[in-house]
Amino acid sequence: MKHASFLPLSLSPLSRQLVMAGMLTTALVSTDLIINISHADSVTQQQSFNIQAGSLESALNQFAVQSGITVSFSPDVVAGIQADRFQGSAAPSTLITQLLADTGLQATLLANGSYSISKKSAPVAVTPKQKQSVELDDMLITSTRSDTQLKDSPQVVTVINREQIEQQMEMSSDTSQILSNLLPSFSPSRQKLTSGGETFRGRSPLFLIDGIPQSNPLRDGQRDGHTIDMSMVERVEVIHGASAIHGLGATGGIINFITRRPSQDTLKQSMNVQMTTPTGEFGDETSGYRTDYNLSGSKNDFEYTLGMSYERQGVFLDADGTEIGVDNVQGDIMNSKSYDLFTKLGYWIDDDQHIEASLNRYQVKGGNDYVSVDGDIEKGEPTTSVRGTPVGEAPYNRVLTTSLKYQNYDLAGMEFTAQAYRQEFEALFGSLESSSFYDPTLAPDSIDQTQIESVKKGAKFTLVKDGLLDDKLKITTGFDLLEDSSSQNLAMTNRSYVPEVVYKNYAPFLQLQLQPIDAVVLHAGVRYEHSELDVDDFTTVYNKGSTDVKGGSPDFSETLFNGGIVVSPLSWLSVFANYSEGFGMPDVGRVLREVNVAGATVDGLLDLEPIITTNREVGIRLNWDSVDFEVSYYESDSDLGSRLSANADNTQYMVNREKQEINGAEANLGWKVNDEHKLNLAYSYIRGRYDSDDDGKVDTDLNGQNIPPNRLIASWQAEWTPKLTSFVQASYNFDRNFDEEAGDDEEQFKAYGLIDATMAYKLSTGKIHAGITNLLNKDYFSYSSQTSYGSDTRNFKGRGRTLTIGYSLDF
Repeated sequence: MKHASFLPLSLSPLSRQLVMAGMLTTALVSTDLIINISHADSVTQQQSFNIQAGSLESALNQFAVQSGITVSFSPDVVAGIQADRFQGSAAPSTLITQLLADTGLQATLLANGSYSISKKSAPVAVTPKQKQSVELDDMLITSTRSDTQLKDSPQVVTVINREQIEQQMEMSSDTSQILSNLLPSFSPSRQKLTSGGETFRGRSPLFLIDGIPQSNPLRDGQRDGHTIDMSMVERVEVIHGASAIHGLGATGGIINFITRRPSQDTLKQSMNVQMTTPTGEFGDETSGYRTDYNLSGSKNDFEYTLGMSYERQGVFLDADGTEIGVDNVQGDIMNSKSYDLFTKLGYWIDDDQHIEASLNRYQVKGGNDYVSVDGDIEKGEPTTSVRGTPVGEAPYNRVLTTSLKYQNYDLAGMEFTAQAYRQEFEALFGSLESSSFYDPTLAPDSIDQTQIESVKKGAKFTLVKDGLLDDKLKITTGFDLLEDSSSQNLAMTNRSYVPEVVYKNYAPFLQLQLQPIDAVVLHAGVRYEHSELDVDDFTTVYNKGSTDVKGGSPDFSETLFNGGIVVSPLSWLSVFANYSEGFGMPDVGRVLREVNVAGATVDGLLDLEPIITTNREVGIRLNWDSVDFEVSYYESDSDLGSRLSANADNTQYMVNREKQEINGAEANLGWKVNDEHKLNLAYSYIRGRYDSDDDGKVDTDLNGQNIPPNRLIASWQAEWTPKLTSFVQASYNFDRNFDEEAGDDEEQFKAYGLIDATMAYKLSTGKIHAGITNLLNKDYFSYSSQTSYGSDTRNFKGRGRTLTIGYSLDF
């Protein structure tokens, strides 16, 4: 039996219970599976359904529970057959016929009002795709490397499904904005190309695409939040807190973008077009538009997915209708163009072996049509934009991510996965007049622009053995290899700013999951990291004294541990605790380019030591009837953390290595009021401190560049009719006073709240949708402008009320 190579959408809390009920019944009945629910309604009466994609057996379970109609069938009749997702209103007789379409099965309505499923007398051919069983159900988290069930995870995990992604994209295509809207522990979006100051639980997250690292810790240009268009993403798995399971970089957590999966149909296509404009002014300069297209399907043992997107964004306006300042140096998504080309090809070698190749090419580039006009922080005047052409080439991100993956689902009774990947990342920053760039032998001025180039090559090997000790123990082991080559140049004068740094790493790991009794799940793991940095002899720029620095190859070895427990005294209640360690590097490039002491050697630079972050967490999960609730408290500490601080004019930033302690709490409450309405409330509290005087004790608040505000996010999803739906979300970022007990009032954050909404209507062909961000046209300065990057040059306001209108079609 083949295994499908796709990642189904996340189940709602109610659907989880329905599936669990179906699974329990399956276990109790060994021959004929008979689902007995309350007395059946009329099979022709319209009802609301929410059937998740997955096995036909699971779909029939959900159909029976939601319709109240008894369905009987033999497990071997439906084994290995898949069913697509269905959400909306339909007559049970119509829906069950749709579920069985092209399966060779039929539903017979019996005299007692129940359905019996059997093979047709002249069965049709079943494609290999339909024979494939589900590799991962909606409860499994693939980013853990061992496919941990969500309910068994000892730390907080959030899954953002395709429906949520589409919902958010009806309002904004900005990846950072989408994450911020759905994750209260993620900093408010800067609405810029740079993600500087956008942290997760107060630390840097590791961004992945299908497990491939996108972050660039060796020379962190803070552009890793824009490496893929969200229309290419099937779902996002977010692991909260430090984790070493994917190696370098996950000191704050893991954000894994899992790309679109091939359709099981012969051919399925979807397209979307939309236009965005501020409500206060309609025009070519302020309007933006985007289009995306996806094609997927399968034929015999082949499967394929192709995606394309293009977007042009206009000038952003604040609530007063004034052009928001463009960030000509760090980069901006306003007045920009972006495109994404994505393809994924798969082939089944036999029933248990699958090979898959994928490629994603993404670029976003500024238009270079505007220059910023300094504001005045003391007077409350924002940075704005006027028409003009900045010096040099426009800032851009250019990323190519490729992967080749092999899976064997029965290698001597084990599941084996091997993945080889390559990522090429190039980021150009805008021109800047800085004393750091001055060299009297080149030019009388000191204008230049920097360019970061990084190439990552790596491989991941994972072996999973399940069912040990009478199905109580699962063992996952593996080995990772990574080589990351990064450098930074001064593009206008063709000089080296940061020498090439080659990071080599290998890391074996072992992860155990033991369930000694039904109510207890234990987790334990260890990962050994061995890393080496190779840097040749180099000379710093003129501003740093043209200092000669002797190269070297410092190496580091760290053994990282994790452990956790989940106790479920009741079927709807579980308590969890977790300890984990994350492994990261400071911004090596910043350290190297700041060397100005004669005789310095790479081997002697203490600042190159790695960042080890420990994460401790306890929490409670509740999934009772129509209510799901999760609350957790965490502590994240590092003895040698990494903090950036700015110079006097906020043009250059230095790396500070200090002890850091961060603690916080997260809570999430969901309530499915009925089949048509669902409410959700999420809250995050966080505080961070660092050791400013090197006495071993934390004494000063981490600022807004590191710590997000305490945040509250509420949402309401409604289905008014089978055709009309709406979604409203409100976020509130609470006041924050940094070191107010010390009398320091220079860095205070003034709270602000935003409301967004979207509405969609299904037509006979396709769907129209309209989304509004900042519905009340709130006038505010962004969080980063108020707390971390604030200067007259970067005193940016947030966007005013903005309207997006679009049309989408599946065919």
